[in-house]
Amino acid sequence: MAGAAAAQDLPRPLTDDDFIPFDMDQAAIGHQLFYDPILSGNQNISCAHCHHPDLGTSDGLSLGIGEGGQGLGPDRTPGIGADAIRKRIPRNSPGLWNLGAKDIHTVFHDGRLSISDVYGNGFNSPAQEWLPEGLNSLLAAQALFPLTSQFEMAGNVAENQVTGAVNDRIDKGWPILAKRVRTDPKYGPAIVAAFDEIDETAEITIAQVANALAAFMAVEWRSTDSPYDQYLAGKKDALTADQKDGMNLFFGKAQCSSCHSGQLLSDQKFHALALPPFGPGRTRQWDPYVRDVGRMGESDRLEDAYRFRTPMLRNVALTAPYGHNGAFPDLETVIRHHLDPETSLTMWKPEMANLPKVPWLEKADFAVWDDRFEMERQRSKIDITPVELSEPEIQNLVAFMHALTGTSIDAPVFGVPEGFVP
Repeated sequence: MAGAAAAQDLPRPLTDDDFIPFDMDQAAIGHQLFYDPILSGNQNISCAHCHHPDLGTSDGLSLGIGEGGQGLGPDRTPGIGADAIRKRIPRNSPGLWNLGAKDIHTVFHDGRLSISDVYGNGFNSPAQEWLPEGLNSLLAAQALFPLTSQFEMAGNVAENQVTGAVNDRIDKGWPILAKRVRTDPKYGPAIVAAFDEIDETAEITIAQVANALAAFMAVEWRSTDSPYDQYLAGKKDALTADQKDGMNLFFGKAQCSSCHSGQLLSDQKFHALALPPFGPGRTRQWDPYVRDVGRMGESDRLEDAYRFRTPMLRNVALTAPYGHNGAFPDLETVIRHHLDPETSLTMWKPEMANLPKVPWLEKADFAVWDDRFEMERQRSKIDITPVELSEPEIQNLVAFMHALTGTSIDAPVFGVPEGFVP
């Protein structure tokens, strides 16, 4: 059995003081907007299609099917005819747990949005100086970007006003969506009533929409009552013997906490793990082939190549598959990869990826594996040292991951609206 983690090695419990306070009336509006396709260019997809509570606030796929697809989660299909998708979503849809925490300063797999005053508006984002004014949190800023993404929610160029405007400049699509919302008889008056800074519907901007979405996500998916959280709070019998051994391994011999650190179990930094590549990748304009260079795509620093942000781990057992591209189907396989990335990469099989069949895209799905130079570059960039664990120790780490699942997740504040149609 691994040596017990010293009390000083464990973070303190999460409390209300660790979270940004949000207005419940605004959250109620955000709840309706989150499940409403009104925020998509062609009004055919909502935030919930890629972040559904039945799928751990993710979508159960390695790479999602966005605008143009039909259905929900693993059953989602790529659409038909002119509406069919033209590209898989390049990266895995992350869970939305605890995104209202005050300590979060960087989001997205490549960290392309962070708290910063580099543009004089409080954020370093893809919108640069054109980010709308009035956003009350990093989470509100984050909520804006799927709305302008062609393959996520905006749609293809020439299909609608939103994507046409975004093609000109990223910020020009948001006023179109804001007008839709403020002229809707359900949303307009409710937003005026919930936000003190506006007196009439004509004053509603995308900032109120984003702030409402942030309020909903922060309130709905706060999770601080897992067995692990109860253990931190002093309930020493909250963990089973296997889970406690897994916790000791996590904070000790297995070295997981060197990256998954702090109260949120993430250092919010970027690390290269040689995760098996596939899909379209989030390519840069000058990339001649499909690949994903991770953080380097945002920082333009060579040392950031193939590094991705450390995810938070509350409710991780609910958000399979794992990795920035969903390369691993379960907790055991992704843990084994962390213990020995190079061997795991060699042993990985394409069947491990959960990719809905899209015949017109399949040729590109695993094209990167045919480029031996790119594969060598990825293999040569690994930031973690292999760790050898026994089979029982690996299973105990898996058990500890399950101890991070909240006990009240089946009793959300709002739940799925009755009118939601996948």
